[in-house]
Amino acid sequence: MYSSPKFYYVYIMTNRSKTLYTGVTSKLETRVFEHKNGCKHGFTARYKLDRLVYFERFGAVHAAIAREKQIKGLPRIKKIALIVSQNPTWKDLSKGWYEQHRYQPQSA
Repeated sequence: MYSSPKFYYVYIMTNRSKTLYTGVTSKLETRVFEHKNGCKHGFTARYKLDRLVYFERFGAVHAAIAREKQIKGLPRIKKIALIVSQNPTWKDLSKGWYEQHRYQPQSA
């Protein structure tokens, strides 16, 4: 039986005020959904971090955790430079991930 390879992601979320949060996960779409909907209490819910502006993919969890720690240790200006290097307009990279299916009824 073939199992698909597992990936790990280091990501940066932000909000309108450009507050930054760096995290690591093996389920990026699920984790971003949780951030967008304030599913977990804490820093990300308090600051309404709802925009995915940066992520990197890794094949090994150890590498992802090491990179997360490295990014978290950077000064804010270097985190911003990292984001701008890949996403100069700070667009939400998860835009369209959670679109309603066309056959799903509209909610009122």
